[in-house]
Amino acid sequence: MSVYDPESKDFAFTLGVEEEYQIVNPETRELQSYVSQILEKGKLVLREQLKPELMQSVVEVGTCVCRTATQAREEILRLRGAIAALARNHGAEIVAAGTHPFSSWHQQEVYPHERYYGVLQEMQDAARRLLIFGMHVHVGVPDMETGMKLQNVVRYFLPHVLALSTSSPFWMGRKTGFKSYRSLIFSNFPRTGIPGFFASHSEFERYVNLLIKTGCIDNGKKIWWDVRPHPFFGTIEVRICDIATRVDEAVALAALIQAIFVKLYRLFEKNMTFRVYPLALINENKWRAVRYGLDGELIDFGKEQAIPARQLLPELLEFVDDVVDMLGSRQEVAYLERILAEGTSADRQLAVYERTGDLKAVVDHLMAETVAGVPVQLPDWPAAVPVEPGADLK
Repeated sequence: MSVYDPESKDFAFTLGVEEEYQIVNPETRELQSYVSQILEKGKLVLREQLKPELMQSVVEVGTCVCRTATQAREEILRLRGAIAALARNHGAEIVAAGTHPFSSWHQQEVYPHERYYGVLQEMQDAARRLLIFGMHVHVGVPDMETGMKLQNVVRYFLPHVLALSTSSPFWMGRKTGFKSYRSLIFSNFPRTGIPGFFASHSEFERYVNLLIKTGCIDNGKKIWWDVRPHPFFGTIEVRICDIATRVDEAVALAALIQAIFVKLYRLFEKNMTFRVYPLALINENKWRAVRYGLDGELIDFGKEQAIPARQLLPELLEFVDDVVDMLGSRQEVAYLERILAEGTSADRQLAVYERTGDLKAVVDHLMAETVAGVPVQLPDWPAAVPVEPGADLK
């Protein structure tokens, strides 16, 4: 049982969480290109846990490698608090939401780095429009062959996880009609979305090597699927989530993703598995999650029925229930029931807008929720080893 025990040195299913925050001017509520100023001091205390993104109004952080959701919470609180303190030192605030309610991508400044200029040269306006903010969850696996088998099955659950994480209902001052408009913007990039089936990790490596050989990419990090084997860290990285506005939401989603991996691995050990569904079917559920979030229906492909998401998702919580105590994440996973009852960040944003008719009020709401319960202060100890050093677009 040591592979499942977070206290064991043989524990395989570690966690790492990356979050991408908006830098916002608290007076205008617009995005503010201030990451260079934040990086200058932030690197002294957060080191490689802090990094820029393509746009200067985005700042990304990555936790150290965690064993439990409780440890992930401590890291997220520390990192959000540090970034919020750094931003306030420059008269700015941070926001955790998948898109900004009204700021325009036309007005954003690019971070001055040759790699980002290279991405712009290749991707043109698809890159300039990439004003989106996500949460990535890394899960350790016993080995990458096992990791690929897990990824093949995990794909089925990705729309369910997305429906729980939606936080991007607005784009450039418009109510889009989508709960995760971020997902649509990101789909303009190549090598995004839910991946296809790979019979082995070796087959995946042959695919990556072919893309490198033919000049499509220079390394595996330019494969931006909703779930992917990380090319350097021996993890499977789940990338489908909008960034969670509340810390409790972020921790709950990370705990759920970890629990799904552990549950599936336990089935593998018993020579059992969850059915691997075709990509075309999984994409039907992703579309529903992007469009409707928790307010729509998801398809139960086993029953061949469309079921309200709020009725289907408790079955996912029941599916992982026998591993959450083993992982010490009972309390964190239980928060998902609150999300099901009250809605996601996207639902709360829409409610604020319906009540006020004011997108600036939505930004005020997001600024408050992002740091609710967060100690806004710089840490007095050096950063640990991050889950993924270096810029995400490398």
